[in-house]
Amino acid sequence: MAAKSKKAALPETDSSLSERAYTALEELIVTLKLAPGQAVSEATLADQLGLGRTPIREALQRLARERLVKILPRRGVIVAEIDIKAQLRLLELRREVERLIARNAARRASEAERKQFATLARTFEASAKTGDALGFMRCDRGFNELCVAAARNEFAAGSMSLMSSLSRRFWFLHYRQAADLPLTATLHAAIAHAIARGDEEAAGAASDRLLDTIEQFTRATVSTDF
Repeated sequence: MAAKSKKAALPETDSSLSERAYTALEELIVTLKLAPGQAVSEATLADQLGLGRTPIREALQRLARERLVKILPRRGVIVAEIDIKAQLRLLELRREVERLIARNAARRASEAERKQFATLARTFEASAKTGDALGFMRCDRGFNELCVAAARNEFAAGSMSLMSSLSRRFWFLHYRQAADLPLTATLHAAIAHAIARGDEEAAGAASDRLLDTIEQFTRATVSTDF
């Protein structure tokens, strides 16, 4: 009997390599493994992640647009500092945008997306029980991406891309001192459950409850930052 032929693995595209580089670098910055104010280089990051310099450069350009790094002519790349006052200004916009996205996602999500939201809700609830900060952060990133996709509003998506990583990094820096991980994860789960069942009003209300908690947390960090 002739052996069954195996399909050759398809090579990764430039866009998939760039996305992989972005995902890895974003997590390193958000979880403070690349610290605020730290200088980094394309060559060092390429070696660290096992990727070429082109996808690293493209990822850094995207991170610069999201204000996580600064690209300085003739000086290289610096991880952006964390600014409490900017974080409070960000929250003014974030509350309105996230409420809109949550409500739209509850109304417009496909059946497949609703199942994903239900799965994410259970993952958030598991994080609340275990206190797994990194697991929560990864789940939160996937949740934000799914919310944006399900909301079907490219303008809201553009706004979220400028806020979500900055917000997660700020939370990760301070959550041990001023935040309640189980509560934060439970509040995220409530939004995911509301979207999963298509309850627009509940999704918007749950989003507001989360932002109330985040604003209280942000203001509570003032005493630790100054």
